Amino acid sequence: MANLLDYLDWRGDLTLAQDPFNEVDNLILAELSFVDFRDIVPPPGGGTVELRTAAEAYFARFPEGEKIDMGVLVPDAIPGMLRKMVDTRRFGAMRLSCFADWLDVDRAEQFAALTVETGDGAVYLAFRGTDDTLAGWKEDFNMACVPEVPAQKMAVSYLDAVARRYPRRRLRLGGHSKGGNLAVWAAVFCRSVVQRRIRAVWSNDGPGFHADIAGLPEYLRVADRIAAIIPQSSVVGMLLEHEEACTVVESRAQGLMQHDGFSWEVLGRSFVRVEGVTRQGRRNDRTMREWLRQMPLGQREKFVEGLFEVLTASGAVTLTDLKEDRLRAALAMARAVKDMEKDTRDALFYAFALLLRSNVKALLEDWQEGNEKKAEKKRREK
Repeated sequence: MANLLDYLDWRGDLTLAQDPFNEVDNLILAELSFVDFRDIVPPPGGGTVELRTAAEAYFARFPEGEKIDMGVLVPDAIPGMLRKMVDTRRFGAMRLSCFADWLDVDRAEQFAALTVETGDGAVYLAFRGTDDTLAGWKEDFNMACVPEVPAQKMAVSYLDAVARRYPRRRLRLGGHSKGGNLAVWAAVFCRSVVQRRIRAVWSNDGPGFHADIAGLPEYLRVADRIAAIIPQSSVVGMLLEHEEACTVVESRAQGLMQHDGFSWEVLGRSFVRVEGVTRQGRRNDRTMREWLRQMPLGQREKFVEGLFEVLTASGAVTLTDLKEDRLRAALAMARAVKDMEKDTRDALFYAFALLLRSNVKALLEDWQEGNEKKAEKKRREK
């Protein structure tokens, strides 16, 4: 089946005047936010640059023919997607602005966003999901511990800045993974005058929220414009609490790898729908909820602190750092666990024990389900 890259081949020759903005366009621009446009696209308050020009400057940073490494978990297909976008009538002339990229390792803060003038009287605010940085991952884990993380506050401020930069434009918001969460959070907690200009908000396999926001007046004002899209065996998009109904789409990948938006199947101008999440997806959701429910809030906070104290013990800043020097990282992690305060170490081991128990339970359910299917098949054959 086809994916985002095939969509660019199929429909890239159609302008938005010929074929209006759709959910696939949304995911393409959400993935575009992972490109490092520092010193290429002006920050909020600055000017704009055509996508073709920005792409040329970006690729000039790399030797011709060199594979661009996006990090351990960011799709390597993104540079290829950008090359295809340049050659289309649909995306090539779009203008980019308001590039923001913030990272504070010590405070576990990671935020990045990009604004795209789509050419149909609107701008799309693309919030970057979790990248290769350990600080970004720690902030994600903190979502299960605190009502609001720094990136969510920054998302609200960013939306406000873009709304002032484009006072008469319609606004679309979106992001993949954590970026989807940030898009929804910004839309809910921005000023009401900005909310009225929002036309659509997409959370592309983004996690939910620690706190219940469904009953808040701020949420109700924008709820009818929020769309959540998750793959059939979603893991990330099922985390925490979701208030909005989810559209479930088919993915060519398996398990956690379905989080990769390039695995989602496209037909025409839409993703291929399925009736609901798979049994495995529901089981993953139940396992994670059970894990969080059994861990008190204070225990969660100690677990997050302990986990990232171990992961950063070698001086690693990114997942790539851990991957490239595995032996040194492993030795540093072992020392960090040994030197850790007892209550933090106990919280770490307790959390892993709970997770192991939940996953063993899920594996036993899988085994039982498989046996039941085999027995049913034999009965039918007889």
